[in-house]
Amino acid sequence: MATSYTCLSLRFLSVAAITLTIAILLPSCKTPEELAIDKRDQVFVAGGNDKKTKKPGTSGGTASYQSVDRGWNPSVSAPRGGTGNKLSYSRVSVSEPYVAMTFDDGPHPVNTPRLLDILKARNIKATFYVVGTNATSYPHILRRMIAEGHEIGNHTKTHAYLTKISAAAVRSEMGFTHRAIVQATGVPPKTMRPPYGATNSGLRTRIKQEFGYPSIMWAVDPQDWKRPGSQVVANRIVSATTKGAIILAHDIHAPTITAMPNALDRLLAKGYKFVTVTQLIALGEGGAE
Repeated sequence: MATSYTCLSLRFLSVAAITLTIAILLPSCKTPEELAIDKRDQVFVAGGNDKKTKKPGTSGGTASYQSVDRGWNPSVSAPRGGTGNKLSYSRVSVSEPYVAMTFDDGPHPVNTPRLLDILKARNIKATFYVVGTNATSYPHILRRMIAEGHEIGNHTKTHAYLTKISAAAVRSEMGFTHRAIVQATGVPPKTMRPPYGATNSGLRTRIKQEFGYPSIMWAVDPQDWKRPGSQVVANRIVSATTKGAIILAHDIHAPTITAMPNALDRLLAKGYKFVTVTQLIALGEGGAE
C-alpha cells in the first residue's frame, strides 16, 4: 500500500512539474513575427500606433518621448533647383509651417536605406549632403535617393575642414563630389554644406561663384553625432523646430535613424510640412535669416 501511495505521489509530482514547465515555456511559443512585436514594444520605437503620451521621467537617465500615429507628409507643389540670392541659409522666412530635413555624411550602406524606408513611408522628401568617397562607394543609394524624390547636396570629398585648406584643395574637394553625384545620378547638386559648419564670407563667396552653390547651414542641431540616445535626439529636434527651419542630422549613426520616426511623426502631428532645401528656398518670403 505504501509503495502504491509513493508511486501515485511521484506521478502527481511529475504531472505538476510538466505542467509548470509548459506554463513557463508557453510565452516563447510564438511566431518570429510575434516575438519581434514583443521586442519592439520593449524598446524605443518611433512613429508607432500608440497615441498615448508617455509621462516625463528620468529613470535611468533616459529621456521621455511622446508616441504618436505615423504621419503622412502632404505633397508640396514648389519648384526645385533654385539656389536663391543669398550666399548662405540656415532657415528661410515662410508663411506656412515648411521645414527642410537634412542628413550629412552618408550614404551609409545600412543606415541610409533604412532611413529612406522611413521617409518613404511618410512621403517625406529630404536633402542628403553626401561625402564624395561614400558616394563613389554606394552610387546605387544615391540613385535611390533621386528616384524617391530627395535632393543631394555636396559635402566635400573627404569631409574636409575647408577653412584650413588652400583654395585649390577646396576646389578639388568640391569638384570630386560634384562629379561623383552627377556620375551616379545624372543630376548635379545645387547646394553644399561645409563640414563642421566651418566657413567664412570669403569661402562662401568663392563657392557660390565657382560652383553656384549656396552654403547650407542649419537652425536645428540635435548634436546626434555625440550619440546622446535616440529619445534625446527626437526630443531635441521636435522642441527646437520652428517654421522655415533647416534641420541637421546624420544618416551614418544608427541611433539617429531610430530617432527619426518619432521625431518626424511628432512634427507632422504639429502640422509641419517637409520640403527639400531648394524647395524651402523657393517658398521663402524675403530671403533667409
